[in-house]
Amino acid sequence: IFSPEFLREGKALYDNFYPSRIVVGEKSKRAKEFAEILKNAAFKEDIEILLTNPTEAEAIKLFANTYLAMRVAFFNELDSYAMHHNLDSKDIIKGVCLDPRIGMHYNNPSFGYGGYCLPKDTKQLLANYKDIPNELMKAIVEANEVRKNYIVEKVLEKAPETIGVYRLTMKAESDNFRSASILDIISRLAFKGKKIKIYEPSLKKDEMKYYFSDAVISNIDIVENIDSLDSCDIIIANRIDEKIEKYKDKLFSRDIFREN
Repeated sequence: IFSPEFLREGKALYDNFYPSRIVVGEKSKRAKEFAEILKNAAFKEDIEILLTNPTEAEAIKLFANTYLAMRVAFFNELDSYAMHHNLDSKDIIKGVCLDPRIGMHYNNPSFGYGGYCLPKDTKQLLANYKDIPNELMKAIVEANEVRKNYIVEKVLEKAPETIGVYRLTMKAESDNFRSASILDIISRLAFKGKKIKIYEPSLKKDEMKYYFSDAVISNIDIVENIDSLDSCDIIIANRIDEKIEKYKDKLFSRDIFREN
């Protein structure tokens, strides 16, 4: 049986109790029994159950995450357009998302999608399109790299010598920075010769080698106290919280709605 999970980071327990749907990749009596076990373990009363073949169940997971990545990429490119023309991203996004077919969700700009699922699932799905004509799937993967490069350009336009980084985590209330876009942004800035100071309580100095190459690591320093960012010319943050508010005059972030 292949039964994909649809758990959001930081919301896994809630999503187990209130699942959006239950998908079981086998059409059989035991698959139905397994689905009922998951349903009975939840608090939500009305849960859609879908029994499919195993490959279709896997495809559901990959296409769902790729769609979410596409939505992230779309609003990031909307934000890039607004930045370039000095427009108010927040107003444009609000106006677009008031269309009920689009909805006011999953629309907060960022430095790019990352985490456990979206980077690997989009690339896996694209690899499965090897002999199938496609443009959109390829563009979703490429759009994330384009966004990171654009963020680097906007930071460099401010001509900083020392750049502070507030947190590496993908989301608020998370300690995960696996495949976080800000890691690539830091590497590209450090490769340009910029000095980087990172405030990330979840990262130890001896772990830097797992996230940054030898070519840039000499330009990167991990600081233990947020006040160590005082001397930085600019501070970048994928997501903002109250701890970084005191640096608002030199803060660079695209966290418009202050949500994940």
